[in-house]
Amino acid sequence: MNYYARPLSKLIDELSKLPGIGGKTAQRLAFHILSLTDSEADALADAIKTAKHEMRYCSICGNLTDADPCSICGDRTRDRSMICVVESPRDVVAMEKIKEYHGLYHVLNGAISPMEGIGPEDINIKSLIMRLQQHDEIKELILATNPNIEGEATAMYIARLVKPSGIRVTRIAHGIPVGGDLEYTDEVTLLKAMEGRTRL
Repeated sequence: MNYYARPLSKLIDELSKLPGIGGKTAQRLAFHILSLTDSEADALADAIKTAKHEMRYCSICGNLTDADPCSICGDRTRDRSMICVVESPRDVVAMEKIKEYHGLYHVLNGAISPMEGIGPEDINIKSLIMRLQQHDEIKELILATNPNIEGEATAMYIARLVKPSGIRVTRIAHGIPVGGDLEYTDEVTLLKAMEGRTRL
């Protein structure tokens, strides 16, 4: 039995399709939206429509942008000798927040996952290889895919493709997070931490 009027039920249903939003949260959001003034609700709807219609993928790196090329690819002060390969535009934001990396990016917009039917041809690898072939100034490729099965498989695949070119291929370190306790760390993370240990 549906307890809500059809328009409210439809709104709850659409909100519950968002990642991380369950039924209760969708209900709370729907009632909050209904409590907004008309101008606030219109502003929210306009923001969604504008983002959906104006955002596109950068033709160079694959990052989400409203201008092509994106602001990072268009920034001539960036170090063009290195490219950091990430899985999603959210990863670019995470890397930029550390304010220590000043190179370029390449966004794969996914990871190799045979279980989900996603192969190398389904993500942004072909354009990465073309980019490396067209630009002699690239000296290092930093693989910053996620430390899970799909991310590791993607990193290994790219490394095998790129290594014959002579470009230095590195992988970001994985291990115990700052503030973490050894006793609560899983075996795989501990193994990665031991493999990536450095001299003091």
